[in-house]
This record gives sequence, structure tokens and C-alpha cells, in this order.
Amino acid sequence: MRGRPTTFDNEQVLQKAQQVFWTKGYTATSLDDLLNVMQMGSGSFYNIFKGGKKELFRKSIQQRREAFEAFKAELDKSKSPIDQIKDFFRSIANADTETHLKGCIISNTIVEMTFIDQELENEAIEILKEVETMFTQAIRKAQADGTMKNNTDAAILGKYLITFWNGINVTRRMYPNNTILLKQIEMQLEIIS
Repeated sequence: MRGRPTTFDNEQVLQKAQQVFWTKGYTATSLDDLLNVMQMGSGSFYNIFKGGKKELFRKSIQQRREAFEAFKAELDKSKSPIDQIKDFFRSIANADTETHLKGCIISNTIVEMTFIDQELENEAIEILKEVETMFTQAIRKAQADGTMKNNTDAAILGKYLITFWNGINVTRRMYPNNTILLKQIEMQLEIIS
């Protein structure tokens, strides 16, 4: 005999799980942590996520990829993509302390999964490489239309912005102070002015 039917909002469940992973990391997140926040039993969990915790984690980081893809779509339509990139980085300084202390789930995953789970590490690396490509394309466009003065190879500047992204997500944990962060961000953004 079957149990009661499972009904849940897939997006909401993934968001809740993502927040736990983002705060605790993949390894430190227990199945109980996930079941509690998702408000489901283990039977329902494994019925929905046949690959268990790893499948759920993959779906959680896929949501971040989708957010970056949405941002890329905005950049592609923008008349001033460099300003949008700058605003993207500046928005970090507006976050609350808890958000600062969490950093970036994708960068966190690369660090945590190195030497532990190559598949998850590679997925996170691929996402950041996609973001790097997004930055590179926007820079190339701005250089071509003359709205960006720095003529350094766009690929190098794209890598610079990813380095900045990874660095600021550690620095915000050291200094979860919006004023300090904004000054650091503005200084780093000078290179793409």
C-alpha cells in the first residue's frame, strides 16, 4: 500500500536546501539537516532525489548557474554592460552580515571539494568559468564600442574579475563591514573603468 502522495514546491524545497548547503557546506550538511529544513521524511526524500544528498546539492548549485545565466541575458541586452558588472560587485557591499559570512556557494564548493569529490569540484569550476566568459564577452564588447578605456586582453580582464570575485568572497568574511567592502570593491573596479 502506498503512503500519502508527496506534494511540495520543488523550487522552494531547493532554495531551503541550498541555504543549508551554503551555510554549512556539502560535507557538514547532514541528511537530518536537509530533512528538517525541507520538512520531509527520508522515504519522500529518496523517492524525489534518487541520487540522495549529492543530487540535491547538484540541483542547488544549478540554481546559482541559472541566476548567472539570467544576469548574462541582462548583460547581453545592456547598453552599458560594464556599469552593470560594477553594480553587481557593488551590491556585495549592501549585503547583511550573515550573507557576508556565507560567501559564494560556488567558490566554497571548489575549495571544499578539492581532493574530496572531483565531480562536484568540476561542476563548480565550470560554473565560474561560464561567469568568466560572461565577463570577458562584456569587456570585449565595451572595448570594441569604446566605452571601456582599458585595452588589456579581455580574457585576462575576465580572469581578473573571477579572481576578484573569489577574493572578495573571502574578504567579506574577514571584514563583514559594508563600508570597508565598498572601498575595496571600488578600488578593484578601477581596472575596468
